[in-house]
Amino acid sequence: MSRTTRVLAALLALAVASPATPATAATPDPPAGAGASAGATREPGNGPERNEVAATDPLLAASAGALARGQGHDQPTKTAGYPRRTQLRVYPEDPTDRAVKLGLVPYHGIAPLLNDLQARGDRVSVEVVGQSTLGRDLYLVTVTAPEHASQTRRQDRWRRLIEDDPRAAARDRELRASYKTPVWINGNIHGDEWEGTDGALRVITALATATDTATRRLLERSRLYFTVTNNPDGRVAGTRANGAGFDINRDHITSSQPESRAVRDVVIATQPVLMLDEHGYTGTTLIEPSTAPHGQNYDYDLYIRHAYPNALGMEAAIAALGHPETARADIPFRDYAPGDWDDWPPIFTPMYAIHQGAVGHTVEVPMQVNRGAYNSLPVEELRRRSGINTDVAAATIRAAIGYADTNRAALVADQIELFRRGWAGEPQRHVPDGYVPGFGPEDRYTTTFPRAYVIPAGAGQRSPAAAARLVDHLVAHDVRVRRAKAPFTLAGQRHPAGSYVVDMHQPKRGLANAILEAGRDISSLVPQMYDISGWSHGLLWGATVHTSRREAPRVPTTPVAVAGPTGDVSAPYGRDLALTVTDGKDVQAVNALLDAGVRLRRLGDGTVVVPASARRAASAAAERLGVRFTAARWHAGGEPLRKPVLAAAVAADELFVLRDLGFDVRPVSTTVLNAGFELSEVDTLVVSSGLSYPALNAAARSTVDAFLARGGLVTRGATGARFNADAGVLPARAVAGRSDANGVVSVTAGGGPAGTGAPPHSFVYAPLWFTDLGPGVSADQRYAGTPLVAGHWIADPDDGRGGPADAAGQAAVVSGVGPRGTAAVLFGTEPLFRAHPKGLFAQVGRAIYWTASHNQPET
Repeated sequence: MSRTTRVLAALLALAVASPATPATAATPDPPAGAGASAGATREPGNGPERNEVAATDPLLAASAGALARGQGHDQPTKTAGYPRRTQLRVYPEDPTDRAVKLGLVPYHGIAPLLNDLQARGDRVSVEVVGQSTLGRDLYLVTVTAPEHASQTRRQDRWRRLIEDDPRAAARDRELRASYKTPVWINGNIHGDEWEGTDGALRVITALATATDTATRRLLERSRLYFTVTNNPDGRVAGTRANGAGFDINRDHITSSQPESRAVRDVVIATQPVLMLDEHGYTGTTLIEPSTAPHGQNYDYDLYIRHAYPNALGMEAAIAALGHPETARADIPFRDYAPGDWDDWPPIFTPMYAIHQGAVGHTVEVPMQVNRGAYNSLPVEELRRRSGINTDVAAATIRAAIGYADTNRAALVADQIELFRRGWAGEPQRHVPDGYVPGFGPEDRYTTTFPRAYVIPAGAGQRSPAAAARLVDHLVAHDVRVRRAKAPFTLAGQRHPAGSYVVDMHQPKRGLANAILEAGRDISSLVPQMYDISGWSHGLLWGATVHTSRREAPRVPTTPVAVAGPTGDVSAPYGRDLALTVTDGKDVQAVNALLDAGVRLRRLGDGTVVVPASARRAASAAAERLGVRFTAARWHAGGEPLRKPVLAAAVAADELFVLRDLGFDVRPVSTTVLNAGFELSEVDTLVVSSGLSYPALNAAARSTVDAFLARGGLVTRGATGARFNADAGVLPARAVAGRSDANGVVSVTAGGGPAGTGAPPHSFVYAPLWFTDLGPGVSADQRYAGTPLVAGHWIADPDDGRGGPADAAGQAAVVSGVGPRGTAAVLFGTEPLFRAHPKGLFAQVGRAIYWTASHNQPET
C-alpha cells in the first residue's frame, strides 16, 4: 500500500467518528471585555490609530501580536514549541445560540471541547488570535506532531527562507525533506453557515485521538491549522454578518473588521500552501476553482494545476459518503459560465490567500438550514440536513489534507516558485489551452507588473495621514515598503527624502499590485460579475501614489515597519489654527475637538478654524490622528460649528463608518419613525436604506416635515434619492444606472461642500446621476467623459440605457438649499461602501458639517 493510500485510508477511517460532544465544565462569567456586553466600539479619536498591526516580521506580528491578544491567557512566546496549551476561558451556556436547534456545537461548547483535546494528548494546540466585534475569542487550533522549541525555530526559519530567499529554499535539501506542510482551514466566516466549524472539530478530534501509524506520520509531516469559527457573533445570532453588520468575506483587502484582521495575521504567520474556506448552502456542494475572470495578479499556472485536481479529489470524497445529496459537486471552473462565480476580487478569503502563497478554495456545503429554512422546517429535517453538511465539510477537509500530504513536494516547490518570480520580477507565465481540462482563452487573465510604486512625502502628497495609513496597511499585509533616505527622481518625477517606495521585485508582488493598481475595466469580457469588480487603494484611499512602469528606484532606502508620524501644528503660538478637511482622519479630529468642548468655526470653503487657546488639544489630535494644523488667516471669521447629531437610515457599513468618524448617530427607519422617534435633537438626517417618506404615518411625516424645515439632509443611492423626491427637498431628477454596475470611476470637481478638495476618483455600485437641476442646486462632482476606470458597468441589453456613456458628464453629487429651506447633499456615488474607499470619507464629513450648520443658531 502506498503512502498516499495509507493516509487517505486513515483519514476516511477517522471520518466515522461522530461530532464530539462539548465537554461539561464550570462556566464562570467571562472576564470583562468578553461576550456581547463588550461590544462598544472604540471611542473616536482615542487610543491607537495607525500602526496597530505593522511589524517587521509576519511571524512576530502574528505570534507575538495577534496570537497573544487574548486578555488574561498564558500565551506561548514566539519561540515555544508544540504543543502550545492555552486554557481557554469558558463562556456561559447560551440556550439561544442558533446552532443548538441544528444539533451543532454552540459557541459556548467550543472552548470546553478544545480544552479537553489539549489535555488529552500532545497533538492539539489552541491559541487566541483576537476577539470578535462583540468580544468573543477567535481560536486558532494547530494539529501537528510534538516539536521541541529548536524544531519549531527551524520550521520558522524555513518558512521565512521560502519567502525571503526562495532560491536558497529551492536548493535546501533538508527543507525539502523535513519542512512540515502547512494547511489552513477557515470555518464559519458567514455566521449562519455553521457546519464548517463542526466538520473542522470532527477532523481535529479524530486526528488528535487516532492511534494508527498513518495518522502519526501525517502529523510528523504536516502542520494543520484551523480557525474553527471566524465569526462567532454571527454563529450565535444566526446571521451572515458579524456583530457590526459586515460580511467578513468581503473585507479582506480592506480589513476593516477584527475578524478579517485576525485571519489575515494567521495566513501571514502560517504561510499555508493550501487552504479551504467552508461555507453553505448552494443546493449541490460547490467546490472552487472558480470561473473567469481570474484575478489578473495571480500566477494562475501555479494555482490551477493544484486547485483543479484537489477539487476533483474533494468531489470524490463527498461522493464516497453515500448520501444521495452528495453524489457530485459543482466545480465552477468546470461547470459554470464565465462571471457566474469568479475569483476576480481579493475581497474573499481564498482569493486573498492565493496572493499570500496558498492554493485557496471556497467550499459550499449543500443543504440549506439557514434563514427561511431555519424557521420553517421541522427540527428533525434541519438536523438531518446539518448532519449531511457536517459530513461534507469533514470530507472536503480530509481530502484536502490528503492532497496536500500527497503533493507536498510540488505544493512547497510552487510556493517557492511564486515568491522567486516575485523577487526576480519575471513576467507571468502563459497558460496554454488544456493546461488542465477545460482551460481555454476565456480563462487567460494576466497583467504587466509595474517596476515600482512611490507614495511621496512632502508637498507632492495630497494627504500625509492617508499616505501613512496606506503604508501601514501594506506592511500589515506583508507587502514590503522602503523609505528613501535621500531625494530621487523616478519615471520623470522628483520625490523628496522620506518618500515611500514599493519595489515590485518582491515575493508578494501580486498582492501589492492588487492593492495599489487602478484595476481594469472588464465590462466587455464577461456578461456579469458575482460581486464587485473594481477597487483601488491607490486611487480611493486618499493618498497620492505614483507608478513607475519600467524604471527601478535608485536611492538608498531603509525597510519600513511603521509609517513615520505625520501630525503637525505649524502655526506660530498665539495664532488661530486651520484644519483642511481632506481625509477621514481630519473629520475624526474635528469631532474629537468638538467632544473636548473646543469652540470651532467653519469657513465657507469647509476649512475648520481652531482658536489659538485650544492649541494643546489640537496638538494631541495631531499626534494621535496624524493630521496637520496650519495657521488660519487673520480674522478668518466663519460660522460656529457644533457637534452634529445624526439620524441615520443607512446600511451597516455606513453606520460603522459614521460612528468611526466620531459622529453622534441615532439609527432610524420607517418603523422607528412611525413608532414616535423624536427628531428635535437631530441636526442632519442621513438616508440610504430603510426609510420611505410615503410609508410614514401622519404623525411621523409631520415630525419629518418639521425637521426638514430646520435641519439638513444627506442621501445616498436609490433609496436616498427617492426620499428626496418624495419629500420635495431638492429639485433634481435621479437617473439610475444598471443595478449591478460597480467599480472605480473618474470624476471632476465642481466645488460645493462635497466636491471641494475631493479626490478625482470615486466608487460606484448601482450608480446614479442627477439631471434637471433646479434653482439653487449645483453639481459638486460630475462623472468624467469616460467614467469607468476599473470594474464592470454595461448598459441594459434590452434598452441600451444605464451604461457609462449615459452617465458621462452628468452630476454624480449635488448640493443645494431647496424650497423647504433644507440644506441637502445627494450622492449618486458610494463614498462609504464597505468602509473601503477611505479617501472619500471626508466628502461625507464635509457634507454633514455643511448641512448641519446651515440652519444652526449661532452659539
